[in-house]
Amino acid sequence: MGEIRNFRSGSQDEPPPHGVGPRRLAAIIVGDIASYSRLMQADEEGTHVRVKRIERDLIQPSIVEHHGSLVKTTGDGFIAIFDSPVEAVRCSIVIQQNLIGRNASLPKHSRIEYRIGVNLGDVIVEPDDVYGDGVNIATRIEGLAEPGHVYISGAIYEQIKHKVVCGYESLGDRKVKNITDPVRVYRVLPDADAVDRTRGRRENALIFLLGITLLIIAAGALWYLLALPHGKMREQAAVPTASPAPAPAPSPPPPQREAAAPMPQPSPSLAASPPPPAPAPSPSAAPVREPEMIAIRGGSFAMGSNDDPTERPVHQTTIKPFSIGKYPVTVQEWNACAAAKACGFAASGRDDAPITNVSWTDAQQYVAWLAQATKKAYRLPSEAEWEYAARGGTQTKYWWGDKLQPGMAGCKDCGDVAAEQPAKVGSFKPNPFGLYDMGGAVDQWVEDCWHRTYQGAPGDGSAWRGPDCTSHVLRSGSWKNDSRYVRTSNRDGYDTNVRYPTHGFRVALDP
Repeated sequence: MGEIRNFRSGSQDEPPPHGVGPRRLAAIIVGDIASYSRLMQADEEGTHVRVKRIERDLIQPSIVEHHGSLVKTTGDGFIAIFDSPVEAVRCSIVIQQNLIGRNASLPKHSRIEYRIGVNLGDVIVEPDDVYGDGVNIATRIEGLAEPGHVYISGAIYEQIKHKVVCGYESLGDRKVKNITDPVRVYRVLPDADAVDRTRGRRENALIFLLGITLLIIAAGALWYLLALPHGKMREQAAVPTASPAPAPAPSPPPPQREAAAPMPQPSPSLAASPPPPAPAPSPSAAPVREPEMIAIRGGSFAMGSNDDPTERPVHQTTIKPFSIGKYPVTVQEWNACAAAKACGFAASGRDDAPITNVSWTDAQQYVAWLAQATKKAYRLPSEAEWEYAARGGTQTKYWWGDKLQPGMAGCKDCGDVAAEQPAKVGSFKPNPFGLYDMGGAVDQWVEDCWHRTYQGAPGDGSAWRGPDCTSHVLRSGSWKNDSRYVRTSNRDGYDTNVRYPTHGFRVALDP
């Protein structure tokens, strides 16, 4: 599984060299590059430069964005600590998924892949290191992990199992070096549908083996009949007995539920039965229920606020006429796309609830399918369009005023709102433009790349893109956030390809 090198020596079995620092309960991430020695032997300088670039551009920013602290890095790995197990696991998933993108164009033998282990434990924190069994266990779990995967301890699993929407595969209790008790280990599968796919692969393997077994039995019976001496065949034919029944043909395996993986663009089906009697109808042939849209006349407004550094500077922005969804996209609308095999998964929940747990890439799949099926230019709104529509012609903190009012939005401290799921769309009052849930309900993806401030933002209402766009903007806040996120100027960023339970979207349309 790879070497355990000396960068961990301070974090394993030796006592801290300069007395005992403060203790704290922390979620510990240990990451290590698989096959590091082979990569260094093949290209020492090139590998060193690539690793440092990954640390600078990916690992360190991801740790900071998820509110963790990088303890140290060396040539082949890193250690980080977090107050929140949820943020530690989210950070680990983001690192691995972004590495997949970086490695996509590289041959397998030259890819830099990390194994990551995460544990929760009481540790001793020094200025440049961390000590204790909590770190030791994270290190051993990382040693069990496959390249490109995140493995977590049972202690982490118990903290996050209802808070991070992932698949989890239990690997059972493992005995690890220098730890007395066995450690329960889980593999993290970032897609919530991954458990079903893993189970489906196992079932497919069993069905395949069963089919092979039946074929062998049938072939053996046929060989036996053909190999009988002709005399015995004649004798048996002379006896007035019923002829033996032919060996049963193996039953074809039952059709498997197709679990489509997330894809960057919708793909039409290429399967056809040779020779096809007629071409199969395309997904767009069936009528599509379009989201209800509200036409926005356009105009100018002061975008942003001084309430948060990310919302500065306040700047004048002009919006052209466009239409935007009256509600966030619902589960029913999303599942129409999933049924057409253009969206990556089928959602569960009430049909009239907003779709959740979608990445920005998932949202792009939906608008691409909707545009193709309707022959209309559906898209995500720009961040400027979203804020202009959310304000409804106002310049106050919320569209209804500067004070929070109960029953106006779906958020954690906005009133009596169910904590486990968002209310159905349209449960609260519309804003002056007739739009629902423009604040609370679900976080909503927009087209723009994430920028930490508005410095340099376009003033024409267009989406603010960039050459290296690994994160995109979210607006609105959600039913799990408090009211400061419901402000019309509030903005946040999140990793482009990562799903999260409170993330949804609404669509826009040019005139």
